[in-house]
Amino acid sequence: MQNRVSICLALAAAAGLLLAWLQPDSYQQDAGHHFVAARWAWAHPESFVTVWNRPLFTFLYSFPAQLSYPIAKLFTLAIALLTAHQTYRLAQQLRIERAWLAIPLIFLQPSFFMISADTMTEPLFALLFVIALRLHTAGRNVAGMIVASLLVTVRPEGFFLAVLWAAWVLKDVPRSPFHVPRSVPGTQNEQRERGTRNEERGTIAPTATVLFLSTGAFLWWLSALFLTGDPLFILHSWPGNWDLDATYGRGTVWIYLLRLPEIAGLVLLVPFVAGLFVSLKRREYGSLTSSYLTLFIVHTILRVSGWFGSAGYARYFVCISPAIAILTLVGWNWFGARFAAASWRPAVARATLAFSAIVCIVYADMAGFYGRDARAVTELHAWFQENPRPITKFVWSQAYMNVLFDRDPSERPVLLEDTARNIEQLRQMPSGTLVFWDADTGPAWYHVTADDIVSAGYTLLYSKSYELDGWLKEGRWTPMPPRRERFYLLYKD
Repeated sequence: MQNRVSICLALAAAAGLLLAWLQPDSYQQDAGHHFVAARWAWAHPESFVTVWNRPLFTFLYSFPAQLSYPIAKLFTLAIALLTAHQTYRLAQQLRIERAWLAIPLIFLQPSFFMISADTMTEPLFALLFVIALRLHTAGRNVAGMIVASLLVTVRPEGFFLAVLWAAWVLKDVPRSPFHVPRSVPGTQNEQRERGTRNEERGTIAPTATVLFLSTGAFLWWLSALFLTGDPLFILHSWPGNWDLDATYGRGTVWIYLLRLPEIAGLVLLVPFVAGLFVSLKRREYGSLTSSYLTLFIVHTILRVSGWFGSAGYARYFVCISPAIAILTLVGWNWFGARFAAASWRPAVARATLAFSAIVCIVYADMAGFYGRDARAVTELHAWFQENPRPITKFVWSQAYMNVLFDRDPSERPVLLEDTARNIEQLRQMPSGTLVFWDADTGPAWYHVTADDIVSAGYTLLYSKSYELDGWLKEGRWTPMPPRRERFYLLYKD
């Protein structure tokens, strides 16, 4: 089995390295913004404790971010590989057959694969989640709760999983607050899931449970107080689009059922759904099923209502990708047991994994346009290096522009959706201000075009239009046309 584990991890690492090389930027703007915030956090310490950046993520990434964007992306790949290995170890703890398959089954989740070499927050969340699950399964409840409490310092889903975690722990608490049982009550399946809880389990009173699961939030508040002096800084740094106004619209109640192919895999969703239903029917692996169902229900409600900037992304479920992988393994084994005598079973299994790998590769190449835009941004950056001008301030519409120019993000004014206000701010920028803009993100996010910037007193230095297809040239064989974009370099003399 160890050879299979090593081979799976090596293949996943090779795929991640190739992905990082072919996609120098992310499929979404969030990753670039997270990187920029982490790179400059030591110059602006309040960046460590804001609500959107999240303290643990920003702190950990602030170190590789000092080296380069590619190094930060490889740091994520290391986190993804460690998450896969810990998922395999959890499957072993739960005594699930073919535990080594958990590694490909997590990397073959299209959303997980797509951001496995990115600077999104979900992979770090998934690593903490599986470590906390392993501790909980081993009966180390206090350690598990402390690790689980850190989830909220990486992503907002940590709050909901902390509530769920409290329910798990309190369900197992004996009535006496001082009694440490020497045997684990329950059915054989329940004992198997709890693993070796006997010696370290202990009892935890409800109040202590709340305190342990609040550790991460308390450390966040304390850090914010120390760095800013504002006891309400977390509230004051609340993102403006995290409200009840449905900033990104609303989705249907079926949104995440329709996105299951992106979450679990186009073909692997079949064993995943089977594993979920088998586990629910047998009342096994409750921590895994309840984790998935909790996030499924919470995110469905948020998307239907449009609250708190919910955009309906499949990548949200990377947070619990270890649970999805193991439930898929349960379904895989269920099908395997029913067709154990079939001579075609090994061939179908290999074909399923191979086809799923192809799906992930195509999905990653098609999913987002910003990775394609990076080629154009790199070309305009190279042009400016050959035709330099002194820069006093730098303004940009896409995060990767600032990644390449490596300027302090505080130079950029706060641009919102108010066109007149944004143009006025640009007009007041000093001489020597360079603006790197595009014809898509700039107008869509900030309602400002290149012509508006020229009207604010800037000279167009260089502009070029692009037709950007994926590396696999999907524009030739799918209904998705190549991306057509135009980029601008504007300067204030």
